[in-house]
Amino acid sequence: MVMPFTPPALVSPLSNTFWVSHCKHTTNAASTALQLRRAPFETESVSPDRVDLAAAYRLCHSFGFAEGVCNHLTMEVAPDRYLLVPHGLLWSEVGADDLLLLDADGNILEGRGEAEISAFYIHRAVHQAQGEAARCVFHTHMPHATALTVLTDNQLPMVHQNCLKFFGEVASYDRYHGLVHDGDEASRIVDAFGSARCLMMANHGVIVTGETAAEAFDSLYYLEQAAKLVTIAMSTGRPLRPIDPAVCAATAVAMRDERPLYARRHFDALRRTMLRGQDYGQCEGEDLDASRHAPSPYS
Repeated sequence: MVMPFTPPALVSPLSNTFWVSHCKHTTNAASTALQLRRAPFETESVSPDRVDLAAAYRLCHSFGFAEGVCNHLTMEVAPDRYLLVPHGLLWSEVGADDLLLLDADGNILEGRGEAEISAFYIHRAVHQAQGEAARCVFHTHMPHATALTVLTDNQLPMVHQNCLKFFGEVASYDRYHGLVHDGDEASRIVDAFGSARCLMMANHGVIVTGETAAEAFDSLYYLEQAAKLVTIAMSTGRPLRPIDPAVCAATAVAMRDERPLYARRHFDALRRTMLRGQDYGQCEGEDLDASRHAPSPYS
């Protein structure tokens, strides 16, 4: 279900904002060329928050965390003001200028397109419940982590160093109630989440939170890495080797202290690969300020 929206006159044209690149296909007898029109890498009209969230969307696509035009990554940029992707964009298309700005009632204050209602209900509730710790709320159906949610024991077992990044910070929502189209289900999700950093949602997917887009993305990345190792190990049919809880606790504390710095460095390194056009399926030489391979449907 989507919320209809009529664009306000105050919205600037996409061509004047950051990460705008309309790739135009032209054909001739010899080849098909992809021509780029680039905007500056930085402009005053787009905030660093928008840039980081757009980068997170595109990185999630690159690593296979996306699913169709579903799932959502949001950021609270001011009290009760949230950035969200317009419904209908692939995550590989998202530019900083595409992101919608919503208020606490789901009204679209800036941007063109439609807001997907289940995203708003889930994300608003988590943002409001966890405060600054959940300035970013990322929800995906990434395959290996989601595979664990369809098991009777809807947990991430502590059997590898990557798992320990989440020791004591993973909650479980053990019942699937269908699509989230009302505040009641959002409230149940928040109750199950508590103050955890990661929620395993039975028969559904995962949610992670973070103070920054870098931290939330880093959590998604390592959660999927940990889940991948667990599912591969489980596929052997042999018993898992759990790590001693005391070792888990001590290691988790050390990792927690380093998390903001390591997450930022990881995120920035991945953004540099986008600048170089590596491992991203981009046009040759396309910079980080290039937002998509076709014009936005909202242009």
